[in-house]
Amino acid sequence: MRAFSMRTAAGVTIAILVAACGTSGASIPAATSVTSATTGEASSPAGSGSAGVPGPLTDAVNLRINVFANVTHAPGLIATADGGPLRKLLPNANITVTTTNSGTGAVEQLFADAIDITYIGPNPALNAFAQSHGEAVRVVAGSTSGGAFLVVRPGISTAADLRGKKVASPNLGNTQDVALRAWLQSQGLTTDAAGGGDVSVVPQENSLTLQAFRTGDIDGAWVPEPWATRIIDEAGGKVLVDERDLWPDGKYITTHLMVATKYLESNPEVVRRVILATMEAIDFANDHPAEAQQIANAEIEKWTTQALGDDLLAKSWSNLEFTIDPIASSLAKSAEDAQSLGLLQDPGDLAGLYDLTLVNELLRGLDRPEVTGL
Repeated sequence: MRAFSMRTAAGVTIAILVAACGTSGASIPAATSVTSATTGEASSPAGSGSAGVPGPLTDAVNLRINVFANVTHAPGLIATADGGPLRKLLPNANITVTTTNSGTGAVEQLFADAIDITYIGPNPALNAFAQSHGEAVRVVAGSTSGGAFLVVRPGISTAADLRGKKVASPNLGNTQDVALRAWLQSQGLTTDAAGGGDVSVVPQENSLTLQAFRTGDIDGAWVPEPWATRIIDEAGGKVLVDERDLWPDGKYITTHLMVATKYLESNPEVVRRVILATMEAIDFANDHPAEAQQIANAEIEKWTTQALGDDLLAKSWSNLEFTIDPIASSLAKSAEDAQSLGLLQDPGDLAGLYDLTLVNELLRGLDRPEVTGL
């Protein structure tokens, strides 16, 4: 068993004990303690005043949390893995972890009261907020930034070259679909929901997109990792647009943590520990990428029965930034784009989507910069 320490600017140390995971050789953050570097004393559990960093919650509570078996959801995969930080922070909880294939599916599960919390992309969160008239969901933390690209055939060098071509996206109205259509619109090219316009946008599953690119049925795709790297490496594509280039400082939200409002109101201490587990997973992913990749890949294999190749995973990982900041400003811009494209009803005041009280309490306790909503 090995121990890794992550030190904040204030001298608070989060010691993560790491245990072996199966036969893969991967390691999982397996237990958490928060100690003062000056006194050596452990902080008290939640409600510990200015410390702001809770210990394990020993209450017997229920938690149903959803993750996506995708590298862009790596912090969620690490946090919820067997032996991971979430189970150590909620030792007596009945934790049910599920997975869905799309943000739409996760929202449906949340609306059906089948899950309480999900890691999810920005546009599905927007849709959930709009459909529930601002009542049903709250974003409580970030997880991942970056990792989306417009990949095209080698002969395509400019936006104008896409006129009359077919370009795929993962799903109508999803995060990458909106980004693609908004970028084409900014380049003077039209699209519509039926696949018409100057550029025909074809929403489809990413696995089908890879095959369609191979066979020449599409000319490009705006997709998240690892699919962008797969199209490049396996089908001869090239990057036309790195979405980071379209955002201030290259930062935009890809995955954040969304909670059913009623669950947040009834179980704030559980949610606090889900956020802390996510923070620890993010720190681990940033500080120990090789081990974190093994853990995330083991979880991907568990949910899909197929792990990513090591080279593919490493390349995809390098295009992602793991951060607890929900980068709310990028969600607001995505909402504007979706509305202008007719893919989102008026969501109302998006400031109500965010409840960052708990994450900022934790950040203050660790003497880290707070994050902002809208």
